[in-house]
Amino acid sequence: MSRRSYGQYCGVAYALELVGERWALLVVRDLILGPKRFTDLRRGLPRIPSNVLSARLKELEQAGIVRRRLLPRPSGIVYELTEYGRGLEDIVIRLGLWGASSLGEPRPEDILIVGSLMLALRATFRPEAARELQATYECRLGEIVIHARIDKGALEVVEGPLADADLVIETDLTLRALMSGELSPSEAVESGKVRLTGKPELLDRFVEVFHIPPAPVLAA
Repeated sequence: MSRRSYGQYCGVAYALELVGERWALLVVRDLILGPKRFTDLRRGLPRIPSNVLSARLKELEQAGIVRRRLLPRPSGIVYELTEYGRGLEDIVIRLGLWGASSLGEPRPEDILIVGSLMLALRATFRPEAARELQATYECRLGEIVIHARIDKGALEVVEGPLADADLVIETDLTLRALMSGELSPSEAVESGKVRLTGKPELLDRFVEVFHIPPAPVLAA
């Protein structure tokens, strides 16, 4: 499969030749969280046509970024990042944080998937603000449920609920405004947009530890 060339001897140009095609970085984003079957990737990217996903996976395999691995039944073939592909992890996470700062309100057609929320917590996590913190959080956004364990500057984010979490946060996409400081913890709770179960004082620590930088001020 031929790769489009920018005709420039430049690391940025070459990187875009490898992962700059539509959907390619989102495939990498989902594989950062672990190996996935084709159907898992389709579920995480519900608007990608199957033939386009197949093409992106083939291109990423040819570039040495993704590989296929055969697992015992019933899993079958899964796709995963190679060591070379893993080099994109920090880049994708930092790119997500950069984009989140000016993300704004969701458009009517926008959807949230569990992988996006998991990576959002990883991207916005500030280890320096969590050096003395040991806490567990469960975040519920409709049908999406994930949990985070913080252990003195270390973070683990996992899909699914967590029994006896120190704080359960139930909300919607208001979570972004909370993490960006556009909405204070007290305002979020008083408005009913955020509902808490557990230790409510940990919400203040949550927004300190998971922080979206302020949006840039655009020139008039």
